[in-house]
Amino acid sequence: MRPANKKVTRANCNNCTCSPGLLSRNRRSVLMAKRINLKRSSSGSPNASRHGSVFTLDAASLCLPDIKQINTLERLAALRKAMAESGVAVYIVPSEDEHQSEYVAPLDQRRSFISGFSGSSGTVIVTRDVTCMNDVPEGLAALATDGRYFNQATNELDFNWQLLKQGIKGMPTWEQWAISQAAQMSMDLGYKISVGVDPRLISHQAYERIQKTIEEEIAKNPRAAVELVPVRENLVDKIWLHFEELPEKSHSIIKTLGLDFAGESAESKIAKVAQRIKEKNANGLIVSALDEVAWLLNLRGSDIQYNPVFYSYAVVTSTGKVTLYADNEKFDTNVAAHLKECNVTVKPYLSFWNEIVALSKEFSVEDQSFILDTGVASWEIVRLLKCKYQLVSPSPIEDLKSIKNETELKGAHNAHLRDGRALVQFFAWLENEIIAKTELVDEVDADDHLTKLRSKEQDFVGLSFDTISATGSNGAIIHYKPFKGTCKTIDPSKIYLCDSGAQYLCGTTDTTRTVHFGTPSQEEIRNYTLVLKGHVALAKLKFPENTTGNTIDSIARQFLWLAGLDYGHGTSHGIGSYLNVHEGPIGIGPRPIAAKNALKPGHLISNEPGYYADGEYGIRIENVMFVKDSGAAYNGRKFLEFETVTVVPYCRKLIDALLLTSEELKWVNDYHLDVWNKLSSSFDKSSLEYHWLKRETCPLAAN
Repeated sequence: MRPANKKVTRANCNNCTCSPGLLSRNRRSVLMAKRINLKRSSSGSPNASRHGSVFTLDAASLCLPDIKQINTLERLAALRKAMAESGVAVYIVPSEDEHQSEYVAPLDQRRSFISGFSGSSGTVIVTRDVTCMNDVPEGLAALATDGRYFNQATNELDFNWQLLKQGIKGMPTWEQWAISQAAQMSMDLGYKISVGVDPRLISHQAYERIQKTIEEEIAKNPRAAVELVPVRENLVDKIWLHFEELPEKSHSIIKTLGLDFAGESAESKIAKVAQRIKEKNANGLIVSALDEVAWLLNLRGSDIQYNPVFYSYAVVTSTGKVTLYADNEKFDTNVAAHLKECNVTVKPYLSFWNEIVALSKEFSVEDQSFILDTGVASWEIVRLLKCKYQLVSPSPIEDLKSIKNETELKGAHNAHLRDGRALVQFFAWLENEIIAKTELVDEVDADDHLTKLRSKEQDFVGLSFDTISATGSNGAIIHYKPFKGTCKTIDPSKIYLCDSGAQYLCGTTDTTRTVHFGTPSQEEIRNYTLVLKGHVALAKLKFPENTTGNTIDSIARQFLWLAGLDYGHGTSHGIGSYLNVHEGPIGIGPRPIAAKNALKPGHLISNEPGYYADGEYGIRIENVMFVKDSGAAYNGRKFLEFETVTVVPYCRKLIDALLLTSEELKWVNDYHLDVWNKLSSSFDKSSLEYHWLKRETCPLAAN
């Protein structure tokens, strides 16, 4: 914070860039300024911090006038001028990078730069009033996101923005909102309106959705003329340097992953993929998803924080020839030799675009075709192809990658044993600090201590996502992230939710536990137990093969539904093996992806029902499980089941055993016995952890 005797005026801050959004709202200006974390690290190089940006500013350096009136207005004005120069009236800014990654590096956080919203999922639409003659262009700005981020977006967006709550009844999709704005301008002006987007940043599937929305809008309003146009020079990139320095590119090293962790050689994987290409009567596969390239070649990097991937493309042919487009100056000493053994040709990352055009021209002459994943391949890739192509989902690699081999499943067990040990130490320490020592521990302190405990475990690489360390009402923010200086001190009289995970060489973890250090209310106990009942019901479910995740989602929600309650996120997501913590192509929930692909033996998946009382508390219980054959069958159809690999006790204080059936009680007690048997020998019998674990895993009884 600036010295109290130095007053900051609007004049001093005319082109201030320290606002990620809400700084313009007087009542929360100081709060949001403090929330900006200067030390948020970027993936890769320790020198990749963004000086002077909304991602790296030190709260102590921020200007904090009594009434701060600087907001995203100037950024939007600059973007609208760039839109005018490019001839577009509506501009779309997706969250994704050109590989359609869920989490992106600072250099690709364009949506965050223009809107101030820092969540991982959302789409920005900015309109330009084409009739406006003012020096400052006018228009509308909207952010569309889903229920996981409604609270966060409300807090982070300033008054220049409107929030499109996706999935809410009566709320248009972002595609509908964008095209309706364009159609109205076209009808008002009597000529065609262009909607622009960087074609590298949307999948071909998203492109098709937008085109379909345009067709539907024109069918309703025949006088409207709207077209979607590719804007190859990204307009956010064009204005970025006017406000802050561009983030550095990652310089992280690419390394090999040994067979003792991967469980299958890259040569074997390539052969399987080549066979899948032949089965599709195609000649090649374009691989643009970063985790697919990493899995296929048994390589790992750290170009994106928490995700052990590296920027790359690959082309695999039906003969098993592979070309990798990556920056070879980032290779570890073993990588070049490893790729040579696999007969992989390496070319510069940026050469992919010219190469794919040239290769597709050759394919066109020979009447050959490519396979592309419709949900990952960008519109730009498809636009540039000069040959035939097949759009598939999931891709052959995604399908193969999602089914873990025996080594990967063993690795998942080992990773969760290590993680369970760290979490037991963490909760025992936290309870002791808060209750026995009456120390003040805030949400960030707790997060830091948990990371420290994890870092001591064998083969620890880093976290798998930002830890959600949330006390009281912060737990109701589904993807909450605490910031030092504004986070809360953990209150023993309130519920504490911790959703965290780690990357180990042997696997990826994701565990959520909700605990109470004091005396919970009857409402909290009831709702926790309802969530637990759904969690247990899913964990012990047997289901026929070819079952998709959407058909069993209600298993986890049924007890909440009976009480008139629910939660606004999916029940399960796939999990990688020392790869992305969120992995397709499977899931359990109401979203379309959960209905597309059946659960198969070897799929690693989460089990995370929850309940959120807005402004009060949040409850989520998450384990990781894998799908396996149950040994049962009916009319020749096999039945599958889940095996849980997470080993962390549930919170005894929050369980009402009277609400559990005898079967549910037995399952919880058996689980706790398993946790005790696997972890108790890790701790000295006189230790705090040992006694905490013994207490928390004692058998429950219905009195």
